[in-house]
Amino acid sequence: MQQRAKPGKPSRVFDRGDEWNALTAFVDRPLPHAMLGILSGRRRMGKTYLLRALVEQYGGFYFGATAGTEAESLRQFSAALAEYASSPVAFSFATWDDAISYLFGLASPRKGDTPGGADPKAPLLVVIDEFPYLAKVAPELPSLIQRETDRFQVEGSRMRLLLCGSAMSVMGGLLASTAPLRGRAQIELVVRPFGYRAAADFWDVGGDPALAARLHAVVGGTPAYRRQFLADDVPGSLADFDDWLCRTVLSPFSPLFREARYLLAEEADIRDTALYHSVLAAVAQGNTTRGGIAGYIGRKSVDISHPLNVLEDSHLLAREEDVFRAGKSQYRITEPLINFYEAVMRPSWARLESGQAQEVWAQSAERFAAQVAGPHFETVCREYVLGPGRSLLSTSLGTVGGGVVTDPKERRQIQIDVAVVEPGSGGSAQSVALLGEVKWGTVMGVGHLERLRRARELLAVRGMDTGHCGLACFSAAGFSEALRVEARQGGVLLVGLDELYGRAVPEGVLT
Repeated sequence: MQQRAKPGKPSRVFDRGDEWNALTAFVDRPLPHAMLGILSGRRRMGKTYLLRALVEQYGGFYFGATAGTEAESLRQFSAALAEYASSPVAFSFATWDDAISYLFGLASPRKGDTPGGADPKAPLLVVIDEFPYLAKVAPELPSLIQRETDRFQVEGSRMRLLLCGSAMSVMGGLLASTAPLRGRAQIELVVRPFGYRAAADFWDVGGDPALAARLHAVVGGTPAYRRQFLADDVPGSLADFDDWLCRTVLSPFSPLFREARYLLAEEADIRDTALYHSVLAAVAQGNTTRGGIAGYIGRKSVDISHPLNVLEDSHLLAREEDVFRAGKSQYRITEPLINFYEAVMRPSWARLESGQAQEVWAQSAERFAAQVAGPHFETVCREYVLGPGRSLLSTSLGTVGGGVVTDPKERRQIQIDVAVVEPGSGGSAQSVALLGEVKWGTVMGVGHLERLRRARELLAVRGMDTGHCGLACFSAAGFSEALRVEARQGGVLLVGLDELYGRAVPEGVLT
């Protein structure tokens, strides 16, 4: 196959430039044999929107599966395939074996067998969306696709098959261990939520970092929540945020009101939703270790291994290693709306259902700051260091995370919210490039800086290289004048909301 010019991303597809480039590179790769791709992502991320745009550009075949019996699903697939192939009569495949064989046959390089008079040398893009629905009723499908993919590694083929799904555990399992498709995929792409800066632009609130930060702490970077769910109902200003929240997320008449519950119920491997909600509630309440979660829900640590694993596989929970203490880790809810639901909505569910949104929200300020906005702000600050803030560091390597530094003299633990740690190599010790503290509602002062300096001293005593370790203070509430003086003298970086959202340059210098 000849290399062809890649189609440009349609203007209606917001962001997603990296995903679009990866997908077009997959389709246009000039190889004369079948290729397979796996695309996944939680619901509401815009996967279908992206794939439909891709299919339109390439004139390919798109099939969106629905929940149904095997016979009905096969009949729907047959009808869609017949329409794509411009068949004068409907197809009636007896088995999925026949259907998949015919599908791959459409990608034969022989001239004259392409639907609609398409270029017989052009790649044939085929997208099967919500593939887990089909795999559930026809578990032989992955094996059938494996057989045809392997066959057309020898015989010529223009097939570019993309399997897409929202059930993260199912999609992840397609390429795992002894699964039939393991080793067959040329691309494995996860469509993730928009980053915090892209989300601010998508919601048209990028000009108000304080509003953008609060909005992102509630709805995150899920594109469907603005357009499909809220019909472009966007808070007009920071002063409008409370009213907006009460008329949308906290209103029993809004589609977002029960969305957090639906996100959990839609995961294929989740049966006892009450147990999973309890696990998520434990994390939202600040019980972020395995032992803390088990104690909160009244179970033994060993008894919660399965729900923790399922929530991780579903990308609803993330386990983050302590960068300073091997074997120690904490859990974090990855979906902001679920965290908001567990921390603010679920404890007052009956009152919210009865229309008391204003009263509930008025009494939730402290809980929102401590359990929602504060932890989420820490995540945003780490994302900043991973992305635009990386240029401020002297290194482009290292793990970005958090951890605890124990101070035996003072008998206390110093929580480091943002840290960049580089692994040692060739006999050299681990090095620390950055130590940072994050505060949502607190004006940071010299005391916070001194705590970071003490942590740096303790890490040096432990044998870690801190010779080029910079210190950073992140605050959504601002900094004291004394701390600003320290920043002007060098040795500490001050990062507020304006800096996080690219509206200002961080104050201070890392030394």
